[in-house]
Amino acid sequence: MITKLQKIKDRYDEVNSLLMDPNILNDHKEYVKLSKEFKSLTPIIDIYNQYAKTSKDLADSLELLQEENDADMKEFLCEEVEKAKEQITQMEEDLKIILLPKDENDDKNVIIEIRAGAGGDEASLFGAAIMRMYLRYAERMHWKTEVMDINETEVGGVKEATFAVKGNNVYARLKFESGVHRVQRVPETESQGRVHTSTITVAVLPEIEELDFEIDTNDLRIDTYRSSGAGGQHVNTTDSAVRITHLPTGLVVTCQNERSQIKNRSTAMHMLYVKLTDYYQTQKDAEYSKNRKSQVGTGDRSERIRTYNYPQSRLSDHRINLTLYSLPLILDGDMEELINQLEMADQKAKLENATNVE
Repeated sequence: MITKLQKIKDRYDEVNSLLMDPNILNDHKEYVKLSKEFKSLTPIIDIYNQYAKTSKDLADSLELLQEENDADMKEFLCEEVEKAKEQITQMEEDLKIILLPKDENDDKNVIIEIRAGAGGDEASLFGAAIMRMYLRYAERMHWKTEVMDINETEVGGVKEATFAVKGNNVYARLKFESGVHRVQRVPETESQGRVHTSTITVAVLPEIEELDFEIDTNDLRIDTYRSSGAGGQHVNTTDSAVRITHLPTGLVVTCQNERSQIKNRSTAMHMLYVKLTDYYQTQKDAEYSKNRKSQVGTGDRSERIRTYNYPQSRLSDHRINLTLYSLPLILDGDMEELINQLEMADQKAKLENATNVE
């Protein structure tokens, strides 16, 4: 590990020097690339520097302890040695985690899709609640959000919704949300007080920055229609909403958030690129599913990942056997504890895999 850390330190110093180079300063693309690398290396170097300092302090204390004859001073030095050993042990664990291979998509923005599943109106109402949960969490994190497409119901639910979330490390924090979410609660229309079960599906897709493939326009069917709100009320009187179907894969995207058909078409095409990138990656990379299984769950959108039990104010994440009795707070966007637990479980699984490989 020390050898690897020294190589990272050398690269950190090299990048730091390059960022001072006038030629790099005039090359915006290269400067941004190096700045991102420098930012990603800084937390590692901070811990490494502290690790090196504490290790030196430990060596100095041990040396002094061998030479010291005063009982009080020896007691003080023994305490310092134990303290340094504890700090070093903790820093070694922190370094193991921070040196784990990073998901290349962690720092990317995301597009989230929510679709109501089994349960009719109850499923759509749950979809609206989960969408609000993510939007409220984004607000807490000072991320920007943009609703691209939404199909609302007369009762205030959401059958389908697509929205973008932009900010720092968005995918890293939300990537474990993909899958089937299940709700258990008593519907307002239920006179017998019986608990009903409904489901929605959530997909979290990292936004792509550079396109590495082209879409053949002959493979597309583009339909336009009038944007509509809940209950079919027309938002405008022109065919500004756009639906694009990619015929070879059957993938469909829609956008109606702008009054301009041109803007909606542009946004829909971007959404299609994102979905196709995810689709092709899944199809061509046989390791994709295997790699996801080494994290929290498989990432499969058919997998039931979580249950929200309203009567008991309980949230259960089935992948890591986590139960939290703070459902109202979580649904209001207070997701930090939940996401931190998922992240720690993922790190633990990766550490175990890395140990087994070694």
